[in-house]
Amino acid sequence: MDVQDFKIQWFPGHMTKARRMMETQIKLVDVVVEMLDSRIPLSSTNPMLIEVLQNKPKVVALNKTDMADPAKTDLWIQKFKNNGLAVCKIDCNTGKGVKQLITTIQEAAKPVIDKWLKKGVKNRPIRVMIVGIPNVGKSTLINRLVGKNKVVASDRPGVTRGQQWITIAKGLELLDTPGVLWPKFDDPEIGFCLAMTGAIKEDVYDRNDAVEILVERLATRYPEQLKKFYGIDFDTPDPIAIMEKIGTLRGCIKAGGVLDLNKVVQLVLRDFRTARLGRFTLDEP
Repeated sequence: MDVQDFKIQWFPGHMTKARRMMETQIKLVDVVVEMLDSRIPLSSTNPMLIEVLQNKPKVVALNKTDMADPAKTDLWIQKFKNNGLAVCKIDCNTGKGVKQLITTIQEAAKPVIDKWLKKGVKNRPIRVMIVGIPNVGKSTLINRLVGKNKVVASDRPGVTRGQQWITIAKGLELLDTPGVLWPKFDDPEIGFCLAMTGAIKEDVYDRNDAVEILVERLATRYPEQLKKFYGIDFDTPDPIAIMEKIGTLRGCIKAGGVLDLNKVVQLVLRDFRTARLGRFTLDEP
């Protein structure tokens, strides 16, 4: 199946609501951290953020690096740097890279601090918020940054009731509410990547079609890893033939010896999303 034929049944109501909330929240902060999924750095970026940033400094946090192709992650980091963006690798589950993220935020905030100093403003904390598409790890990162012993900062004028500023480092305060960016699907390739990484619900796309595209792509870009993990062999990246081989070896067979395609789809999707199958990057740098 061609990825250009991949369809997402999407209703953009969430996107409008998310944008309004984002515009309100961004007015309160000095630096924005956009979390991206290292397996899909392009597809997990939301163009809407550029429109609402209001020229505020942005830091890119590449999460789930332990699940992505390390060579391609390095290429993506270089690409972001070439575009003038501050970027760092993190793994929210282990906490790896979180200290480096704090340092990167502080460095990105220097122009803001300099501007305040010229106005005679001293010791004002830098205020930060974390944004990103669903399932990219925003809440996990906030929990990592906040920790158990952090003190909630006093209420600030103009902050919506229920929102709190939490001190995460000296002179650095975090808005405790992550900003949700709902993805856009103008490009079927982006829809496919978001579907495979679990950023969108499975009821808005055909799971069988998606896994067929995934298997063909892995068989083309990472054939040896696919062969080794499932103990199969193939000469051409024919997804149906490969899925039949996986199903036969893993016992995904119905009564009468018929392949249970749904079981194969579930199996491959689980192995991909948990990185048991290997470390893959779907977005090419």
